[in-house]
Amino acid sequence: MPTQKKSLLTRFLLWKTKHVSHRNFVYFLSIVVGLIAGLGAVILKNSTHYIQHLIETKVVSGYHHPFYFLFPLVGLTLTYLVKKYVVRQEFGHGIPSTLRAIAKKKGIMRQYQMFSALVTAPLTVGFGGSVGLEGPTVSTAAAISSNISRLFHTNQATRTLLMGCAAAGAIACIFKAPIAAIIFAIEVFSLDLTLISLLPLLISSISGVLLSYFFYGSDTILPFQLVDVFTLEQVPFFIAFGILAALTSIYFTKVYAFFHDFFDKIKSPIKRLLFGGAGLGVIVFFIPPLYGEGFEVINNMVTGNFNDVVTDNFLHIDITNNWAILALLLGLIMFKVIASALTFGAGGIGGIFSPSLFMGSVLGFGFAKFINTLGFFKLHLSESNFTLVGMAGVLGGVLQAPLTAIFLIAELTGGYKLFIPLMITVVICFIVTKYFLPYSVYSMELARKGDLITHDKDQAVLTLMNIEALIETKFVKVSPDMNLGDIVHKAVVKSNRNIFPVINVKTKKIEGIILLDDIRPIMFDQTLYKEVVARDVMQAPPEIIDLHNDRMKDIMKKFQDSGAWNLPVIRDDKYIGFISKSKLLTAYRRQLINFTS
Repeated sequence: MPTQKKSLLTRFLLWKTKHVSHRNFVYFLSIVVGLIAGLGAVILKNSTHYIQHLIETKVVSGYHHPFYFLFPLVGLTLTYLVKKYVVRQEFGHGIPSTLRAIAKKKGIMRQYQMFSALVTAPLTVGFGGSVGLEGPTVSTAAAISSNISRLFHTNQATRTLLMGCAAAGAIACIFKAPIAAIIFAIEVFSLDLTLISLLPLLISSISGVLLSYFFYGSDTILPFQLVDVFTLEQVPFFIAFGILAALTSIYFTKVYAFFHDFFDKIKSPIKRLLFGGAGLGVIVFFIPPLYGEGFEVINNMVTGNFNDVVTDNFLHIDITNNWAILALLLGLIMFKVIASALTFGAGGIGGIFSPSLFMGSVLGFGFAKFINTLGFFKLHLSESNFTLVGMAGVLGGVLQAPLTAIFLIAELTGGYKLFIPLMITVVICFIVTKYFLPYSVYSMELARKGDLITHDKDQAVLTLMNIEALIETKFVKVSPDMNLGDIVHKAVVKSNRNIFPVINVKTKKIEGIILLDDIRPIMFDQTLYKEVVARDVMQAPPEIIDLHNDRMKDIMKKFQDSGAWNLPVIRDDKYIGFISKSKLLTAYRRQLINFTS
């Protein structure tokens, strides 16, 4: 059977090569990828909601609140068991893991990544994990598109494009926002915006949104009717709110990074599970609105039903007092990112898209209510409008994807009447956030390791290059105490290279290099064969490449500054080989052609 399947695939590939152009085949695959991405979004959403419905109606109907502490820990435990005994692989969080695959693995994602998040994300979120489903949906779709691309033997550039198409299809299906989905793929995946790449993205986005209409009809994730129109007098408030949204985005990113580093220091997964799960359980027990994704809270904010959000508070604060409401809203903003970070730290699978929207909606609603409560201004601010604008502001700041945030909220509102306030707020938020934080939550870990692909084409090509593939190891090594006679007979005679690494026999560390030019004047003087040793004629390498610390950009700079044609490479302080400038430049040109084709 495997042989028959292989022959069928081979025959299809041969037929495709003869009768279907590469461009048309990519268009066909973009339809397939878009539909699969949308289907993945539907499965994730429905399975998560089914778990939530089962818990709330079948298991503990009427006694839900006392179990807020327990449910997240149960969900995180089930997620851990699935990862350990079913998937049997450790896998990262959604979009960052996808970006890493594009940057360092030529867009190749493992087969288990096609289904791992489909199981673990609903368990995490369905049982109350305070994260979203967008990231797992995108990573699942990207993994499927990566494996489809490998099945049909597409090149790296096409594989990356189809992974972007998968992201577009997933976001389009989730939010019914096809334009925002395309922009998301371009901004977050740093795809090269050309007509060749735009059409597949458009096709996948359309496929995803049509699938959403097929399953959910005209229902939207955020039903909204614009009542209060934008006026010029509101501009100063949107400017001030943009700054506040930037501060919130910075707070989100800093807290997320703090807990990420904190849990990284805890080596035991069981300890991470217990600590993170218990912490999350305490938070959602005392602040129930932080339970799960939070779209119910967002909808209540948009429609002005804030009583449903703040009524169930453990302090029994009088919600007829506006200042008390504002204090509760501030608590939601401060603790939402902590709850999300604890979910991730405990091993939960999810995304930060929904937490960003949650914090933005509460921030916008609270800002408008604060200004209206002060009563210093004659103008009454629309709390629902600021709720939506706040979602765009914080999302644009946290993801550092301003166009995605603007078009997402504009499309969710069913029109573009809020386009100007969206642009004002998001642009200010993005500029301020970018000034203090050069990288988003998605990209900061990749940026630390130099693995981040950006819209800077030269930088992207350098990031995509594989350093280890450039290392040459066929150099004859000499020891520091080897005499000149042995160097001539055991190294020079047997090597076609003009450079010889001097390596400490015990530590395997490189102590220097000998160039053929260094010994040429004395290599035929046999009277010096036993008097001169390698240590006498070696020189220090002009630079040393460290595989653990040097990225391709650093290597390029070392060649440029030193003027050398060959530089030694070490790993863990031990010599492993050389990289030549000529081979490096050849690989760069080849990668540039692949990247732009």
